[in-house]
Amino acid sequence: MNDNNTRQSVLFADLFSKPLVAEFDARHGSSDGGAVLLKACDARLDLSRRLAGCLIDGRQAGKIEHTVRDLLRQRLYGIACGYADGNDAARLADDPLHKLLLDRDPIAGAALASQPTLSRFENAPRRAELYRMGEVLADSVIERHRRRLGRRCKHLTIDLDPTDDPTHGAQQLSFFNGHYDTWCYLPVAGFVTFNHEPEQYLFSYVLRPGNAPAVRGAIGILRRVLERLREAFPRARILVRLDGGFAAAEIFDFLEAQGCDYVVAMAKNQRLAPRAARLMGSARRRSKRTGQTAHVYGETRYAARRWSQKRRVIIKAEVVRHPGREPKMNPRFVVTNLKDAPRRLYEKVYCARANIENRIKELHHGLEIDRTSCSRFLANQFRVLLSAAAYVLMQELRARAAGTTLARAQVSTLRERLLKLGARVERSVRRIVLHLPSSCAYRSEWRRIAFALGAAPA
Repeated sequence: MNDNNTRQSVLFADLFSKPLVAEFDARHGSSDGGAVLLKACDARLDLSRRLAGCLIDGRQAGKIEHTVRDLLRQRLYGIACGYADGNDAARLADDPLHKLLLDRDPIAGAALASQPTLSRFENAPRRAELYRMGEVLADSVIERHRRRLGRRCKHLTIDLDPTDDPTHGAQQLSFFNGHYDTWCYLPVAGFVTFNHEPEQYLFSYVLRPGNAPAVRGAIGILRRVLERLREAFPRARILVRLDGGFAAAEIFDFLEAQGCDYVVAMAKNQRLAPRAARLMGSARRRSKRTGQTAHVYGETRYAARRWSQKRRVIIKAEVVRHPGREPKMNPRFVVTNLKDAPRRLYEKVYCARANIENRIKELHHGLEIDRTSCSRFLANQFRVLLSAAAYVLMQELRARAAGTTLARAQVSTLRERLLKLGARVERSVRRIVLHLPSSCAYRSEWRRIAFALGAAPA
């Protein structure tokens, strides 16, 4: 046993009936053997090629070892496989599977880019390039579903939601936010739902300063996506759902000028609270009689000072009861131009947007989209775009898992069960063979998804 193996070996002398030695000496092996599915998803969407086409390579041609497209794909696939930190590049440089994903020879191919190279790459894009990448991300998602649905798409729902991205250094445009009680950025995520399907597809993720109001950039995002959606689905009816931070005169005027349906939450104020008083009284009496949480619905016509006209406001009068606590009064308000009954509008239309919280949790906890540790704001915007693109690939993977036990799996579950497979790579003159574990618990699902992505029985 040489010194190198000795340093990498672990001995369990009395754990089993015989001494057990673990050695990290398996050549041409990878722990991401299932990641070929990511490349298949990317090929179907043509995503990495189009994103790389937005970037201008200002490096000296004679000194380039890694193309812009390879650098982008290395980060994109790495993030999807759970390597959000650029420092992981040093450990993955000679991984045969990750080299294969970049169309390099998995055995003798050149090593992948180092962390310093990736850091320079992340800091290179300018604002115009990032803007084009954002457009490509939305175009790829919309085009994918235009091919899938075509004229069968009758309803489109757009959801925008701000979230927090805590910062822990000297990042540009990081500010203290009293609501979140931390220094942070305040990105806004955009999702689109086709017909009444359960999946909400990410089409935009825009980083904003930590002191940005919710409405900042919202009209620009909506204008761009509405233009693209109407071009792809000219007969579809469009609904926009927003939370209370977007309840501003300019938002309502824009949506009405665009001919969109909308449901937008609105915070309680001194004018709306008295209008809910009668309904709150009914809810209190009902809750006192039953001893349970009670809801009563109604509506009113209301116009804030800056509004151009009165609008319909749905009122949800709620009294919340918990054992051992005093009843809590909880009036809620939603502004809408739809004509459905108040209860249906609130519970079936507006509350359905709550699923967006699950999507945002996937972005934070499944892909670490909040890993915005670069000092430059634009470099952090580039990072979140790469993470958003990785999420688009994972959503495509989930869509291809339809009919399997993974059809509704979270991103982290998809990665654990489909991508994180031990593999030995074997290369001959004619072909490359991935030797995956025969005992893989999700072998049938993996094969079914592979066939859905264009593979054929070998």
